[in-house]
Amino acid sequence: MKILLIGANGTLGQAIQRELAPRHDIITAGRNSGDIRVDLKDFASVQAMYAQVGAIDAVVSAAGNLHFGALADMTPELMGVGIADKLMGQVNLVLAGQHVLNDGGSFTLISGVLSHDPIVYGSSASMVNAGLDGFVIGAAIELPRRLRINAVSPTVVTESLPSYGPFFRGFESVAAAKVALAFSKSVEGAQTGQVYRVL
Repeated sequence: MKILLIGANGTLGQAIQRELAPRHDIITAGRNSGDIRVDLKDFASVQAMYAQVGAIDAVVSAAGNLHFGALADMTPELMGVGIADKLMGQVNLVLAGQHVLNDGGSFTLISGVLSHDPIVYGSSASMVNAGLDGFVIGAAIELPRRLRINAVSPTVVTESLPSYGPFFRGFESVAAAKVALAFSKSVEGAQTGQVYRVL
C-alpha cells in the first residue's frame, strides 16, 4: 500500500513508520518535517498535500497539539488550541481525503485515553479525544467507496513519560511499538468505526 503518515517525526509517528515501512510505501508529512509540509489547521493546506501525493491507499495520523491546564484558568482561546489542531486538523484530513483516497482505503486517527479516563488539567484533551472518537464512529457509516475509518486511543506512551509523566500519575504507560500495532491493525485489517484502546 501507499500510506500517507502525518506526524512521522514524533515519538509515536516514528514507531508507526518502523511498523509499517517494511511492508508498505510510506510518504511522511508534517508541519516542520517530512516529505511534504502541511498545516492540518488549514483546509487548503490539507487539500494541497493530497494533490501533491496523488493516489494513496491509507492516511495515518499521529499528529495534534493540545493545551493542558487548570479549568479555572482555561479560556476559550486555550480550549480552542486542541479543537483547532488535534480535532479539526484530523477531521480536515478526512473531509478532504474522502474525495481522493483509493477505493477501499482507510483513515486512522489518534485520540487518547483521556476521552474516558480524565486527569486534572486535562479537560481540553478529554473533550478533543472524545470528539475524535465520536467523529470516527459517525463518519464510518457515511464514507463512500468502501472507505474505512478508525481511531487509536492509547494511554500515555512510555517514551513520553519525561514530558507527560507528571500529568499521568497512577497510569501504566505503554510502549510506542505496542501502540503502532493498533495502527497496523487499522490499516491492514478490515474493520471500520472502531476505537482501538491501547492500555
